[in-house]
Amino acid sequence: VPIPAEAPTDEALLGRARQGDERAFAAIVERYEGRVAATAIGMLGPGADAEEVGLEAFVRLYRSLDRFRGDSSLGTYLTRITVNLALTEVQRRKRWFDRFRSVEDTPAYRSSEADDSEDVVERIGREQELERIHRALNGLPPEQRSVVVLRWLDDLSTRETAEILGVAEGTVMSRLKRAMDRLRRVLVDDD
Repeated sequence: VPIPAEAPTDEALLGRARQGDERAFAAIVERYEGRVAATAIGMLGPGADAEEVGLEAFVRLYRSLDRFRGDSSLGTYLTRITVNLALTEVQRRKRWFDRFRSVEDTPAYRSSEADDSEDVVERIGREQELERIHRALNGLPPEQRSVVVLRWLDDLSTRETAEILGVAEGTVMSRLKRAMDRLRRVLVDDD
């Protein structure tokens, strides 16, 4: 039985990708797609926007292969790209929603249909709860939301979060505390 070879390091894959090895870049994508997707979904919620941000993060990495110096880990670099792209999308969404907020409040956009099925009621209840949490998260300022996503949803350390966002660890901790206080108030007020 042959002994399996160790997986190549990020540096080795980057070197090969810089020389045009498409399989090496595909290995990088495979290695980090879960992390990038988790960050994008954490920032934007599931859907096409998160998928587009994830894809664009890898496109940006590919275009910057020659410029990536390795000052941070590849995972940190990709996460930083993803967060920045997601923050741009958050701002785009905010402008769009601000323009159309009054349209959403019209009666034509409210559903009046009801279904007595217990399964449907439970499913709707769960969906409403997730939507409520997502709305609360979306209500946070972008700098607080990015800290919550990276620390809680992506389960990164304070140090890793600080490195990705380019801020001090104390700033991460204070933003996280302010975000949690705000989320707690919003969710309690919602009840």
